[in-house]
Amino acid sequence: MSEFEYLRNVTVGQYIPTESIVHRLDPRTKLLAALFVALAATSTRSVLATLLLVALLMGVTRLARIEVRYVLRGLLPAAPFIVVLMLMQLLFQGRFSVCETVYWEWGFVRITPCLIELVILGALRLVIFLFLVSLLTLTTTASHIMHGIETLLAPLQRIGLPVHEFALANIIALRFIPTIAEEMERIAKAQASRGGDFGGEPWWRPDRMARARLPLIVPLFVNTLRRAEELIVAMEARCYLGRKGRTKFVDLHFTGLDWVVIALSILLWVVLWRTPWPTFT
Repeated sequence: MSEFEYLRNVTVGQYIPTESIVHRLDPRTKLLAALFVALAATSTRSVLATLLLVALLMGVTRLARIEVRYVLRGLLPAAPFIVVLMLMQLLFQGRFSVCETVYWEWGFVRITPCLIELVILGALRLVIFLFLVSLLTLTTTASHIMHGIETLLAPLQRIGLPVHEFALANIIALRFIPTIAEEMERIAKAQASRGGDFGGEPWWRPDRMARARLPLIVPLFVNTLRRAEELIVAMEARCYLGRKGRTKFVDLHFTGLDWVVIALSILLWVVLWRTPWPTFT
């Protein structure tokens, strides 16, 4: 019943302990490196440079001793949304294109080389962002990510930002993603045992896929809210009071390798930002 394997295609929130050099990096290093790679992806308007970023992320994945196919499989749930966004850009952004060459025009639809490059670039950026989040959670435990976020944002406490609560909320959201996928898989199998049909819709018809999965949405939200309430009760039972009076079991330290990785990520951002990369238009 492969159509019910939602958890199998979810990589965000999972952790694979391979004891690689990427795993041994400080979580703050990986957070900063991910930030600068995301800035590099948004700073360039070249498809070639963006493809080089994708190849770099695949290389880092292999360095982390994780199968690239496993990470790419995590992009499958987002594929219908990426296709819809690409179609929306093709239909409604053509009239704002400044290219003189027009491949096809009909009404408000105007297909130009600049538009095609923009659509490809937008899809690649989404792939990079999803790849970054998956790779970060696959190589770093949730507690280390929380401590890294809290330490990086610690200066903002002076202006009243609840940094600890902010980091905790982000980690709970990431950690709940595979839990929600598992819950949805369980609900889908229960509905199918009662005669429901959730498989067989083609991936290029996201409207039909969404309509077929509507019976899953209500019980999924109810169970998710129930799990959130159970989490709140468990935290209150353990006298959780937020940042006040709390100590840390994890003590983070930068090494020479961490500084090298941060410097290389900054250099990558500057190079992709300032280099006049060739375009296809």
